[in-house]
Amino acid sequence: MPKLNAVGIVTADMAETVRFYRLLGLEVADPSPDHLDTVLPNGIRLMFDTEEVVASFDEGWKRSTGNQLGLAFECDSPAEVDEVYARVVEAGFTARREPWDAFWGQRYAQLDDPDGVPVDLYAPL
Repeated sequence: MPKLNAVGIVTADMAETVRFYRLLGLEVADPSPDHLDTVLPNGIRLMFDTEEVVASFDEGWKRSTGNQLGLAFECDSPAEVDEVYARVVEAGFTARREPWDAFWGQRYAQLDDPDGVPVDLYAPL
């Protein structure tokens, strides 16, 4: 059976995307002009490609709102959810929903990356 080992995001602004994900704590290399990937601690690769790269091999590709993909990052504690959320928002990125204690037993917060991809932060209460 094929195994998921990478998630790709098409970005309109590689430098801003790298800045956003670094604020989350990911070790992301300096931006290349068109493609970049990083291996997350759990072994999954997170890949970024510019719109131009994707359009070069997919003639019909057009940007749409980033709601077809969502990412969720587990934090070590509820306090870390709050801290990461604050750091990213203070850096000027879009808050989707402030941290809250969700009824399902997690501290939860939601952000948007520079391309509108929903990014959730969570930790068990």
